[in-house]
Amino acid sequence: MPTTKKPATASDAKALEPWQWPEEKWRGIVNKIRAGRSLKPKVWPNGARCAVALSFDSDHETTTLRFGDTSPGRLSAGEYGARVGVPRILALLAKYDIKATFFVPAVTALLHPDEQKRVIAAGHEIGIHSWIHEFNSTLPPKDERELQMRAADVLEKTTGVRPVGIRTPSWDFSTETLAITREMGLLYDSSLMADDEPYELLEDGKPTGIVELPVEWIRDDAPYFMMERMGSSRPYTPPSGVFDIFKREFDGAYASGGLYLLTMHPHITGHSSRIRILEDLIQHIRGHAGIWFARHDEVAHYCKREAGM
Repeated sequence: MPTTKKPATASDAKALEPWQWPEEKWRGIVNKIRAGRSLKPKVWPNGARCAVALSFDSDHETTTLRFGDTSPGRLSAGEYGARVGVPRILALLAKYDIKATFFVPAVTALLHPDEQKRVIAAGHEIGIHSWIHEFNSTLPPKDERELQMRAADVLEKTTGVRPVGIRTPSWDFSTETLAITREMGLLYDSSLMADDEPYELLEDGKPTGIVELPVEWIRDDAPYFMMERMGSSRPYTPPSGVFDIFKREFDGAYASGGLYLLTMHPHITGHSSRIRILEDLIQHIRGHAGIWFARHDEVAHYCKREAGM
């Protein structure tokens, strides 16, 4: 008597191509981490029309070290961020009396502790940004948890301030990252891209109380200026073109009364032709009425409070 082939089950899914997955498999993957309710407030503090959150990922030497690369040449390109980039950025922020957020790998903090103390002393925020800029999705869950917690401890020991937010390195967010962030009691994450505006993160369909301050590659300096001597990555957009993109993104946020969040790297934006982009952008933004320049933690606290969370 002929036998009837059983339908594929979730246990078989690993051996199947994605187009063969049963619905429970792909639906479970999609629903693991999702965007929940919007946390965009009806109005920003003091009646401001637009919130502007500038952020700087102080990767420095870690983007080389994470690959086990020992090249002095590549390491020197990261060192530029600490030696030149951060001082230029801090001077520019002080010039316009703007507070910002710096996301710092623990190894960066250990290599440049005085830099982190200077950032905090100037009134800026420091957030978690990995141990050594490792890729979260390649780590066993126990290792990801241990590194994230150890990184927070190093930042607190270095600066005297316990971080309340996280940005995953290269925005590489594993299926375990949110659970670790919740366990740590963090206020916000800034690694995901489901919206222009702040939103609450859901895990397995349930609200987490974690505020997401969404990022986007469009609003990041790295895609436009990264250079790989032995690879195919070459800068292709002139500073004027990057300024135009960043400006248009702000104009859209201002028109909608929303959040404008920009990501930059000291070893990239710190160069003379590029720090000018940031200054021109600040001048453009300041030419508009109703602007609230804020650190990421300030934005997250405000959105959460306005939402009654």
